[in-house]
Amino acid sequence: MLNRRRFIQSIAAAAVTPALTRPSRATDRFLGALRPDPNSILDLPDGFGYHVISRAGEVMSDGLRVPGAHDGMAAFDGDDGRVILICNHEMNTHWFDGSAFGDRYDALPEFTKKMLYDRGSDKTPALGGTTTTVYNPATGETEKQFLSLAGTEINCAGGPTPWGSWLSCEECFKLPGSGTDYGHAITRDQHHGYVFEVSSAAKGLVAAEPIKAMGKFEHEACAVHEDSGIVYMTEDRYHGLFYRYIPDVPGKLHAGGRLQALAIDDHASVMTHNWSLVPQTPVNSPMKTHWIDLNDVDPVKNDLRLRGAALGAATFARGEGLCAAGDRFAFTCTIGGPARIGQVFTYTPSPFEGTANEKDKPGILTLIAEADANSLLRNGDNLTMAPWGDLIVCEDTSNHCGLVGISQDGSQYAIADNPYSTSELAGVCFSPDGKTLFVNIQYPGTTLAINGPWPN
Repeated sequence: MLNRRRFIQSIAAAAVTPALTRPSRATDRFLGALRPDPNSILDLPDGFGYHVISRAGEVMSDGLRVPGAHDGMAAFDGDDGRVILICNHEMNTHWFDGSAFGDRYDALPEFTKKMLYDRGSDKTPALGGTTTTVYNPATGETEKQFLSLAGTEINCAGGPTPWGSWLSCEECFKLPGSGTDYGHAITRDQHHGYVFEVSSAAKGLVAAEPIKAMGKFEHEACAVHEDSGIVYMTEDRYHGLFYRYIPDVPGKLHAGGRLQALAIDDHASVMTHNWSLVPQTPVNSPMKTHWIDLNDVDPVKNDLRLRGAALGAATFARGEGLCAAGDRFAFTCTIGGPARIGQVFTYTPSPFEGTANEKDKPGILTLIAEADANSLLRNGDNLTMAPWGDLIVCEDTSNHCGLVGISQDGSQYAIADNPYSTSELAGVCFSPDGKTLFVNIQYPGTTLAINGPWPN
């Protein structure tokens, strides 16, 4: 069970702890020194090791290739101790060499092509989507792997649901038609910029049905409020919004619902970035909030965030990772703060979240930490809550990226480091039993299962 109280203590302490001099990741005091990896994949503390359980280009159980650009991910219970991983692939439409199909798309059977959300007139099919991996922790082996969502585009992050599915987010806004994309001729048959749902029980490709009521914009991550079924969402734009989707039927997201954007009561500006000489948003100062209804949530023009901000919704500096953290939700803004190297916020829902009574005791937004030149953590992205109550954050920075923990006393510590490539780390999550940490090295695309003497 997650130690929720300890995590809440840790993030509050992190906000008031003086900035730390950024230490060498090779001399960490908490888990021990990171040791160079003889395989040049990922440095870990002494006593820790990993298995490579997914690698771009390898042949999967369905005969297709593992796509590249591994991104957001979640772990689910499987049969007899197995772990089911559902992983996003942040693939552009023109990247055929790194896709599941390679140069064999024309040879695919029609029943497979029909499962793609966007076939691109069978000239330029959308190449993003998800893979599902069945992993056996007892043997360290991948027992099955297959494409589970196809024909979507730029599947970045998302989030697990309490009912055993993965919400896969398209981080793009694209309209149907022909044109060019990154210098390549593209034909799209469908709109893009949606959330799709993939069941962990799926045995193959699922029907790719966009949840249009959840909005069309550059989605980043999702997290579900278990008590109400409300879904929170981040947006990866310089002035993105923080959204919530109130489903008409909890757990039935396709049945419709309301989309809203967060606003801050009595705030000097809609911006939370703290880029100005006088910061707009103080650290560790809880702020009351309210929510603004959004109309035309499936727009033809990419203006949902602009219309929300015009109505008073708060804007964030590239909202990225989002996860449940006890009675709060923690999310990163990867270029927020005066140094533009990251912020961490929490949102505490109202006891009456999503109802008319929430105005009597509104939800609370708190900026709990900002990275600066002395911080170990830079440009936080995907994140998760560890079984021992700390926050574990993936980095997406211009220097080599790692995994950084925030402990209960507010200090930061190195968990892993990737000095072997410029790739970001992504998809960090724990197995349901808390014994295995999974993480992706996005490019060209690798998933690792990490085991070792984790803290109690």
